[in-house]
Amino acid sequence: MNIENILRFLTELSQNNNREWFAENKKWYDQTRADFEQLSKNLIVEISRFDEEIKHVEVKDCVFRIYRDTRFSHDKTPYKTHFGVYIATAGGRKSQRGGYYLHLDPAGCFVAVGVWCPQPDVLKALRQSVYDNIEELNEIRHSKEFSKYFNSFFEEDKLKTVPRGFPKDFPDAELLKLKHYLVEYKLDESMLSAADFIPRLGEILKCAYPLNQFLNYTVDEVNP
Repeated sequence: MNIENILRFLTELSQNNNREWFAENKKWYDQTRADFEQLSKNLIVEISRFDEEIKHVEVKDCVFRIYRDTRFSHDKTPYKTHFGVYIATAGGRKSQRGGYYLHLDPAGCFVAVGVWCPQPDVLKALRQSVYDNIEELNEIRHSKEFSKYFNSFFEEDKLKTVPRGFPKDFPDAELLKLKHYLVEYKLDESMLSAADFIPRLGEILKCAYPLNQFLNYTVDEVNP
């Protein structure tokens, strides 16, 4: 996969984020989109080696559109300046289940594992599960494999206080304040250009597979 070409296209797009430039460079976009879809397809195969549920996930359900919804945004630029794919069962990019995300962006590339922006009932259940099963979660997140790549949860939108219904003196109270149960790993340039990029991504994501198992047990109880 020519990731360098994908990032070059996105860089040019970020500097010319208008419909005229996009129309003039539609063939370039089509090529980079096809390359990203192939990369995503290869990643699905790689993830399936350790997470069998992913085996039948379709690329078309997982890759995000490049077109922005500007109806309620002050930013009226028509296009996203990154490519993203969320690989998960039960809906791909629309799934409530924990899955695997790849983000290619000239400003910074990363992978993420877990649940992003869960619905209120799912978030409430996940917090309860964290509280009830903290020993199991701590065993996962403090394991040698997990800690090799992931050392903290994504803290955007985090609450300032422990949510109602939970004791404030809970030893891992910070985990109850989270609004996303997600971990990230930033990808450096040397990895992006590596011939074994997909297998190396698979190695990283496999280390967080137990987190998805932990989260999805609860997600599936709320959304059977």
